[in-house]
Amino acid sequence: MAEGVPHYEKDGTLHKGEYHKMPDGSLHSGKEHSDSSVPLFHLDELSGEAKEKAMKSMKKKGKKKYDLKEMRKGAAKKAMKKEEKSGSGY
Repeated sequence: MAEGVPHYEKDGTLHKGEYHKMPDGSLHSGKEHSDSSVPLFHLDELSGEAKEKAMKSMKKKGKKKYDLKEMRKGAAKKAMKKEEKSGSGY
């Protein structure tokens, strides 16, 4: 998953803590899996109602509306720079 892209709980609540990737590729809350871990989603994966809740939350906090295309572009650039620094490539 892309770094720097916000993750949300199913109801549209922004997740601010740590997360981990499951063997199937899905993201869950917490550094490691536990009974209290919950699935996490990107904004575009949320239902309409949950997306609306997430957007209202952003407006209340004075944040600009996220442009998903721009966020992914920025995350891709970060990942490429990180890859260049580590020396791994194609």
